Amino acid sequence: MIAQIFAVIAPMFICAGIGFVWVKRGLPYEPVFVSKLVMIVGFPCLVFASLVQSELDASALAEMGLAAVVTLSAFAAVGYPVLRLADQEIRAFLPPMMLANTGNMGLPLCLLAFGDTGLALGIGYFTVNGLLAFIVGPTIVSGSSNLMNVLKLPLIWATLLALVFKFGDIPVPDWALNTLTIIGGFPIPLMLITLGTSLAELHITTLGRSTALAVLRLAMGFAVGVGAAHLLGLEGIARGVVIVECAMPAAVFNYLFAQTYDRRPAEVAGVVVISTALSFATLPFLIWYVLPG
Repeated sequence: MIAQIFAVIAPMFICAGIGFVWVKRGLPYEPVFVSKLVMIVGFPCLVFASLVQSELDASALAEMGLAAVVTLSAFAAVGYPVLRLADQEIRAFLPPMMLANTGNMGLPLCLLAFGDTGLALGIGYFTVNGLLAFIVGPTIVSGSSNLMNVLKLPLIWATLLALVFKFGDIPVPDWALNTLTIIGGFPIPLMLITLGTSLAELHITTLGRSTALAVLRLAMGFAVGVGAAHLLGLEGIARGVVIVECAMPAAVFNYLFAQTYDRRPAEVAGVVVISTALSFATLPFLIWYVLPG
């Protein structure tokens, strides 16, 4: 079991470590360019290729989408009153409690722990969660919403197109599928490397509050994941994927939201950094818990 756990977490440590050391050595890295390349090109190709080639049926993917909605609602239901009782600013700190790193960390873990089936299920969860995140996050932080920005995301159209091809029994030409599969291979390592560069550049200002919120994020994530999996009757890989995705640390884009709307960005950065560092420490337990026997 120890070797199995190490095989899952080692690639994540190494890839994130490459990014961290790269930046610390002063080598050039363009995170904005890489992030746009991943979001506009890499992720849509990964989603399309994974979904059309997966053996999952519509009910399994719908189940993951429902799990994403249920867990995000649970994070809000738990996080909001806790922050109010602790007299913390809701607009600044509720998004990091709700929006976990289901892409950069969640998808690689789903792939490494559960293989291609885990990745496909993880993509089902991540896609719905990601779309909701880009609606809910800016809405909470800014106090207003802009659905047109969400409709511009290539991820939406790649997902819809994949579902049309898969469940419409429309064959994808080999040259197209091979191309999409190759391009879809770069987002996961690049996401982890970029995660490492982001952590190397973020700084912590208020250690106490950031640590407390980071611990809340991870504990709440694990508890909600286990509870939602039980509530929805999930078993096997589906159960493991939901727990893994929920137990991830606060997503880096929470910092971007906070910075854009000037909602305590330095403190939100602290939550991102500390929750990510703590999650690396707790990964062995998480993987032990979700792996079968």
